[in-house]
Amino acid sequence: MHRHLHIHPEVAEALHARRPVVALETAVLTHGLPREANASLARVAGPAWESSLPANLALARAMERAVREAGAVPATMAVIDGSLRAGLSAEELERLGSDASARKLSSRDMGPAIAQRASGGLTVAATLAACTAAGIRSFATGGIGGVHRGWSQHPDISADLLALSRAQVVVTCAGAKSILDLPATLEWLDSLSVPVIGIGTPHFPCFTCPPDASLPVSAVARDATEVAAAARAHWQLQQPSAVLAVQPCPATFAMTRADLDRAVQAAEQEAASKGIHGPAVTPFMLGRLATLTGGKSLEANVALLLHNATTAARIAHGLLDLGAST
Repeated sequence: MHRHLHIHPEVAEALHARRPVVALETAVLTHGLPREANASLARVAGPAWESSLPANLALARAMERAVREAGAVPATMAVIDGSLRAGLSAEELERLGSDASARKLSSRDMGPAIAQRASGGLTVAATLAACTAAGIRSFATGGIGGVHRGWSQHPDISADLLALSRAQVVVTCAGAKSILDLPATLEWLDSLSVPVIGIGTPHFPCFTCPPDASLPVSAVARDATEVAAAARAHWQLQQPSAVLAVQPCPATFAMTRADLDRAVQAAEQEAASKGIHGPAVTPFMLGRLATLTGGKSLEANVALLLHNATTAARIAHGLLDLGAST
């Protein structure tokens, strides 16, 4: 993979100088948020939100800005023309965000995409592989993939879970996507020996919804510094897995579980009637949920992504302060 890896000069310099770096995924850019401008999201992201830009590109820039404001260097990960990139230029970010033919790349898809000189946005699993190649230890995303509902009849388990079991990276997220079977997802994380550390919460966050009191995390940390200390100890014990640092969606923008469940049920029925399955399910569901909730799920998604980017930067600082290799 290293032969195909291109590290942006700013990211390379930061890694060499042992400055904090945060990886950012790009599936949310290529297959997550809409490609139309959405000025109302400035209510979530603040005055720095570039309202004239398509929402997907505005979010990607806002996440990079959040990482920088917290004192770290963003490394937005993608495959561009068959080259795995750790860090994108402004032009590359804009090009990827506007490319309707960009692929959604999980870890299994990266080799073919590189060989075929394709471009694509990286999922959590693919970003973890890129982090390992580049030597980056802190990664911010929205919510991980996991076990889909109805998995006992139609097995559908995200590659994110296996990837988490074999990448020594702290992944900061708002739990797993709410459209999943969350108890089953937690059981898989347990079986794969992935620590799930709640930042200030003893319960597993439900993506755009508050934490579920029936879903305990494996440990609780007071702050990003404590997460970094736990990760360092985990890896010193020769544990090969990631550390999943989970925090709730900011309360101002969080949705009630009842409202979300109604929208999820309607979207699932629509997906089934249209024969949508496999990798196409998540982007379809996220798009329909934004419509069915009157934009509330989209606002919550943006809020938690920015929150996670800031926390991941603080964790990156903590890992360096503790002497953890990056």
